[in-house]
Amino acid sequence: MPRIHVGDWAESLVDFMRDHFAWLFDFIQSVVGGAITHLADWLTDSPLPAVVVLFAAIGWAVRGLLFGLLTAVGFLLIDGLDMWQPAMSTLALVLVSAAVALLVAVPLGILTARSRAVGTVVKPVLDFMQTMPAFVYLIPAITFFGIGEVPGAVATVVFALPPGVRMTELGIRSVDAEMVEAGEAFGTSEWRILKDIQFPLALPTIMAGVNQVIMLSLSMVVTAGIVGAGGLGSEVFGALSNNNVGLGVEAGVAVVVLAIYLDRTVSAAGQRVEARAKRSATARSADGFTPKWLLDWRPRPVVAVGGVVAVALVAGLLGGFGLGSADNGRKKITVGWIPWEEDVVVTNMYKQLLEKRGYDVTLKQLDVGPLFQGLARGDIDLFLDAWLPTLHKKYMDEYGSKLEEIGQWYNNVDVQLAVPKNLPYDSVEDLKGHEKEFGGRIIGIEPGANIMDLTEKKLIPEYGLDFDLVKSSTPAMIAELDRQMSAGKPIVVTMWRPHWAYTKYDIKPLADPKQSYGAPGWISSIGRKGFAKDFPEVNTWVKNLKLDDSVLGPLEKKVFVDFDGKPNAAAEGVKAYLKENPDVEKKFLADLPPAGGEQPKPDQGGGQGKTAQPQSLPAPTRESAGER
Repeated sequence: MPRIHVGDWAESLVDFMRDHFAWLFDFIQSVVGGAITHLADWLTDSPLPAVVVLFAAIGWAVRGLLFGLLTAVGFLLIDGLDMWQPAMSTLALVLVSAAVALLVAVPLGILTARSRAVGTVVKPVLDFMQTMPAFVYLIPAITFFGIGEVPGAVATVVFALPPGVRMTELGIRSVDAEMVEAGEAFGTSEWRILKDIQFPLALPTIMAGVNQVIMLSLSMVVTAGIVGAGGLGSEVFGALSNNNVGLGVEAGVAVVVLAIYLDRTVSAAGQRVEARAKRSATARSADGFTPKWLLDWRPRPVVAVGGVVAVALVAGLLGGFGLGSADNGRKKITVGWIPWEEDVVVTNMYKQLLEKRGYDVTLKQLDVGPLFQGLARGDIDLFLDAWLPTLHKKYMDEYGSKLEEIGQWYNNVDVQLAVPKNLPYDSVEDLKGHEKEFGGRIIGIEPGANIMDLTEKKLIPEYGLDFDLVKSSTPAMIAELDRQMSAGKPIVVTMWRPHWAYTKYDIKPLADPKQSYGAPGWISSIGRKGFAKDFPEVNTWVKNLKLDDSVLGPLEKKVFVDFDGKPNAAAEGVKAYLKENPDVEKKFLADLPPAGGEQPKPDQGGGQGKTAQPQSLPAPTRESAGER
């Protein structure tokens, strides 16, 4: 059967929409982004006690005093885990995304229930939307909207919309036909039948759909952390990328608290609309005062709504709605980073040092592809860990005209296989014939990494090795290395320099005489177009930065070994290292040249004020080992 190029058609459609409907995407980004930002600012800027009381009051109003008290405990737990700000950002994103999804889902569900033709078209589309992997929605979202909260919200709306449509349709169709016929017999219009008969009777089922939409929104918002949506998703993504169990558990607990609160609140609201729930409430009130009556008692709707509005207004006056915050006049700079060890420490180092010098630094963790796209769009100002000339070459080829290569700060990056130092092997050639000693496995990292491709297609065949390459992830590889080293067992892993594992574990690189991994490369800093002009001082500091293993090794060890598992390990580890090594600051923030003096000459492949062109990079004679 001939190849069906569905992927090419999809790319062409996305390109067409991006080119011809940019005005629509800009409008959506402005409206949705503004709503998320204002709600998140209100939740994070308001005094924490006021926000806790607000959500506890909502819980009390819909479910009872006991649930209100448990809500307060849960939200205080989130604050105790130091997850308040990301949790509130996540909550804002969930609420806006779910609201938009419901605004589309409920009317569409009603239309689907009342029109067989619409149902015939809509149902296959819903099937497609529900079975498509969630990550796929993020790809066109970042193409249309860049990185940040908006693509996360749009992907969330698409992902969460189907159950809202289906449950609304089910509720409308489940209404007793005799009741509808009775309304028609009295000459009632279709609109009044829908408004006064079908919709009220279908409301419990519709509320179940609302619950599902909100729960799916929460799950997708966490997933969207990979494209810079922020909130708890970024915390979970960071924990996974760095194999940080403690951070993962803390972020996970915060997600669970939000999920339970949203689920129980919406479920209770759905129950209250049912006639039997109203009769049950009346029966409880007739029993008189008992401890159970007090825990289950809920204020009347008018009182509840009035109390919630009062608390919200107090929170707003005390600092929400931006009343208590103002622009501090600090120059804002956004630095993108990926969870590679050297990038984590260097980025956090610059954040702390730049903040001491009056800059307002925002860090955004992203995967490599979205990060370069964010640089090209101007959503990201600076990226400090571009591995060149080969690893990130495809991104430089695609976005190079919109980027500036500022300068190289680490040379001779390379990849290799590594084994424990106590083994009598110094070269990859020495492994031949000893495969059983290692269980016939080379422990690798992510399947898409270049080191995996080179190991499988070049190194193993060229050396005639009988190994299976295990595809996993960087954290999984480190975890297996730790387990085997602790047990004193032999292991061979894919590794690269710089990496803190050489500091923590007694391992050594194996020589590659056939140069299957190619020649060494370098690490450069990349800025968006216009970075040197907008940030001349930072551009000079970044351009002049030169590091080697004497600084990078101990710095990575401080963060990933000494502070492993501790709260804010990267920030606190960097702070501790700076305190112990005050002279290192000079390496990061070199003095500016005198006014009118000669500017530093550009490094190879980039420089101050120059746009990096991929073709201007030195062409290596072999594939660079600077790829992971």
